[in-house]
Amino acid sequence: MSKIEKENDTPGMEQAKSDPTQEGAEQPLTGTAAEDAGVEEPLESQLAKAKEEVASLKDRLLRSAAENDNFKKRLEREKIASLKYAGETIFREILPSTDNLERAVSQGTAEGLDAETRQKALIEGVQMTLKSLMATLAKFEVKPIESVGKPFDPQHQEALVMEASETVPAQHVVNEYEKGFWYKDRLLRPAKVIVSSGKDNG
Repeated sequence: MSKIEKENDTPGMEQAKSDPTQEGAEQPLTGTAAEDAGVEEPLESQLAKAKEEVASLKDRLLRSAAENDNFKKRLEREKIASLKYAGETIFREILPSTDNLERAVSQGTAEGLDAETRQKALIEGVQMTLKSLMATLAKFEVKPIESVGKPFDPQHQEALVMEASETVPAQHVVNEYEKGFWYKDRLLRPAKVIVSSGKDNG
């Protein structure tokens, strides 16, 4: 071995070759560097993250189910209340008619008035009440069936009796016993009528 080779083969050179801390030596990849380099996380870490995601999704699902259940219960309560008080609006509209009727009765039985005046006041009060009540019914799309003088219609009218008439043709309505009513496009109550049998030939 030459002198030059011996000088190069020194302990310092061996230390440089074997020391991993020296510049240019390869370092182990950890943390973010490992992720950037495409190294997969340990399975334990992946499993922990997956469990956290499952727990979060389960919590959100439970919250959503609870909110949906509360919404259904609220709708059910509102539906029950709506059915329970469905007639409130129409009853409120009818109350003025009852007030008018009470006033008519009061005037018709007032002391200090003669019988004719009381009777007239009573009739006028009842007529006003009827007019008010019919207006209220019309407001809710309840309309009377026009029957008198019209041909008898068994689909909308119920014949109580037949009687002869000099002015109303046979099979036409002479008079009404009870007025029939429509509710929107539905028959609310058929009219009870007296039907003409034509002229009395006897």
